[in-house]
Amino acid sequence: MAFSLELDDPYWAGATAAVVFQPVLGASLRKAWFRLIGTVIGATAAVLLSAAFPQNRACFLLGLALWGGVCALGATLLRNFASYGASLAGYSAAIIIGSELGAVGGVNGDAFNLAVTRGTEIGIGIVCACVLLAVTDLGSAQRRLAALLTSLSTDIADGLVRALRLTGSAQADARPLRRQMIGRVATLDVVIDQASAEIAASPFHPDALRAAASSLFVALAAWRSVANHLEFAPGAASDAARVRDYLPPALDNPAALWATARRLVALPAETPSLRLLCDRTAGGLLALGRTVRPRKPRQVAWPSVPDILPALINAVRAFLTIGAAALVWIWTAWPSGATFIIFTTIGITLFAPREDTAYATAKTFTTGTACAAVCAAVAAFALLPQQSGFAGFCVVLGLVLIPAGALSSRSWHPPMFVALGANFIALLRPSNPAFYDPEQYYNSAMALFGGVAFAMLAMRLLPPMPPAMRMRRLLALTLRDLRRLTHARLPRSSVRWERRIHGRLRAIPVSVDTLQAARLMAALSAGSEIIRLRRIALRFHIGSVLQPAMTAIAAGNSDAALRSLDRFDDALARLPAELPGTRLRLRARGTIRSIADSFARHTEFFDARVR
Repeated sequence: MAFSLELDDPYWAGATAAVVFQPVLGASLRKAWFRLIGTVIGATAAVLLSAAFPQNRACFLLGLALWGGVCALGATLLRNFASYGASLAGYSAAIIIGSELGAVGGVNGDAFNLAVTRGTEIGIGIVCACVLLAVTDLGSAQRRLAALLTSLSTDIADGLVRALRLTGSAQADARPLRRQMIGRVATLDVVIDQASAEIAASPFHPDALRAAASSLFVALAAWRSVANHLEFAPGAASDAARVRDYLPPALDNPAALWATARRLVALPAETPSLRLLCDRTAGGLLALGRTVRPRKPRQVAWPSVPDILPALINAVRAFLTIGAAALVWIWTAWPSGATFIIFTTIGITLFAPREDTAYATAKTFTTGTACAAVCAAVAAFALLPQQSGFAGFCVVLGLVLIPAGALSSRSWHPPMFVALGANFIALLRPSNPAFYDPEQYYNSAMALFGGVAFAMLAMRLLPPMPPAMRMRRLLALTLRDLRRLTHARLPRSSVRWERRIHGRLRAIPVSVDTLQAARLMAALSAGSEIIRLRRIALRFHIGSVLQPAMTAIAAGNSDAALRSLDRFDDALARLPAELPGTRLRLRARGTIRSIADSFARHTEFFDARVR
């Protein structure tokens, strides 16, 4: 299509198709959609930069470096394919600007036409890849997502029921399994994003699926509260037996889950311990019911930022790397310096969001680019000159693209084969009529490979924040927010707090100890319970009794907080029985037990200093 339309650089269409074409239909369609969005934004940025600095090359290149930093910031803050779209906005602008600068670096004033041409070429590649995928693949992301949701729901339900059967130290044996479940739930985000592109044939909205994934965190928190209480209060075994009597034989039917939860909430409880077990089990069952039958939330859940600092580090790194690449070009007067800047921008914005694996991915991608340079040289100077038609041209391309596409679907170094397929086309630069210049090829190949290698070097010299430090910051930010809950304006509900911590749970690095994830879960439960206690204290006009406990929590003094919570518990118990709200007061006393269990389990975390 690009050849038939006689576009200036038709190879961009082929390179785009190679990048967009993924082994998973949902991933390809989702990636293509965000690539279109990123291309339009990047083209607009390139035109605006050209209009702002028509005669000033230094400011023009500085503006490109700043734009690359902004896009790296967005790529780190966003997740999954939205992150890819932000990266695209960065290097799409670099592609257009590089074509505009030419060999000497002067702005030629043709930015708008270049933006339209490059956008058309990239759009052709996206459309061709998506159409071919849609007619050859029915998609499997929905089935995988359904299987994952079923598996996770079943495992959490089994764990919750098992926790009701164990007491004392026996609960400790199930603790590692519960903590591992946090990481499994966090990985659902990627599959949901892939399934979102296939959602037309699904009865569930993507927001409903994300809400279902968050409900699994709620169910995990309920399981945790039940297990901790039975570990610290072995005498509650009889209460756990009463709760078990209300559970259905199977926990996979939403109607049965909701009916059981209603019975548990309505169960007359004589002690705070029984009330706690009933309420937490009912909350877990309700959350599992929302997972089995997802519902679209009433309010749009805006994405939360777990921690801004890693994104700022990536933004500064991208700015410095692109600026350094521009200085290298100006200093060396390299005729292919624009290509060097383009692929430096591509590498640094594409790899920056990967954090822990950024350098390893960049290294693998650089190796694939080197292989692409060799394959493109063989094709350009040994095979293609012997072909006279389009069929022969396709055969030569297939010798490289078919193996690269097949190997990119395997688990062994997929970035290497993605780089081989995409950069093979970018290096070969097929045109009509065909033109093969060895000097121009080697110059362009050195610039392309040098740009990718330069980005890899930047990832090595300016590494991302270590996983342990990121985890410490997530815990510190969560503890700071938790302490603010004790004295800040009382929110209407705990939904906003839960969404914020759910985002941080999804941002936990894979390599950290599961204990850190457990501490985040403890903070999640404690924050919701603090909000509940403050509301109950206001209702019964005993906020002054609760305030010392809130002050102690804010000061990081667990012992004082627990003593004050005991006094608040006594105040609730002394309220007249004929006063309305008996069940609510008993529920508050159960909540106090849950907070005490959390503080006893993670005293070191709740008492830590926060700067």
